[in-house]
Amino acid sequence: MNIVVLGASGQLGSCLKKIAGERVISNIAFPAEENANILDKTLLEKLFFQEKPTYVINCAAYTAVDAAEDNIDLCRKVNRDGAANIAEACKSHGAKLIHVSTDFVFKGNVTGLLTESDPASPENIYGLTKLEGEVAIAEVLPEHFTLRTSWLYSEFGNNFVKTMLRLGTEREQLGVIVDQVGSPTYAIDLAGAIFDIIASESTQYGIYHYSNEGVTSWYDFAKAIFDISGTNVRVIPVKTSEYITKAIRPAYSVMDKSKIKAEFGITIPYWRDSLAACIERLA
Repeated sequence: MNIVVLGASGQLGSCLKKIAGERVISNIAFPAEENANILDKTLLEKLFFQEKPTYVINCAAYTAVDAAEDNIDLCRKVNRDGAANIAEACKSHGAKLIHVSTDFVFKGNVTGLLTESDPASPENIYGLTKLEGEVAIAEVLPEHFTLRTSWLYSEFGNNFVKTMLRLGTEREQLGVIVDQVGSPTYAIDLAGAIFDIIASESTQYGIYHYSNEGVTSWYDFAKAIFDISGTNVRVIPVKTSEYITKAIRPAYSVMDKSKIKAEFGITIPYWRDSLAACIERLA
């Protein structure tokens, strides 16, 4: 069983590499982007021919949410066309695909746990193109697992936790959005869940939701970061209407994880416990 990780240099790719090391998973490749450009079908064909993957994990995506509003074509090429290219290569080579998507496929205008079968209605270009990628994969490749996640952070790359820790040392006061509610996800936990899915050898393909357990706002998330890290900074609650961004974010995007827990027997940690583990590793 060979595994190939696309988008290997990003945050989740780095976490997959860390967990693969801890679990002594040796039959896994993390190709550099110049050898695994998902927009280059010829390059993908060469990679698949060399690695002969049983599973492909796609972490590659255009994730700059606000910039996507001005770079629609590039965002769509990566998130939709790139995903379709991977699905086609998987089909040609008999590989199964684990594709990472987002809670931003939801409008965020209803409260209650969002299930995999709830209607998707994105409010921004990033969410729209990620949904288009989900659809493109499903049309080509039945043997896929699409994992929607939310508020991803870790000790790798750029993310909300690292930004807050940096700003907390630079400023005495910070304003943080209080009326957007969701579930943070420690990318290390998501990486572990991905390997659990592979180990299960399940054929229950389709869409699954994964985030850490619990619900919070960005404001309370920031407060927890500072409380756990012992950072002395005043956090001011700010309404979305007072902090204008190019892209609209879902006001509420708490996802139901019943399906992934039932199918794979995965235990999902509480978001604050995982946050504490990340901050300890960063320290």
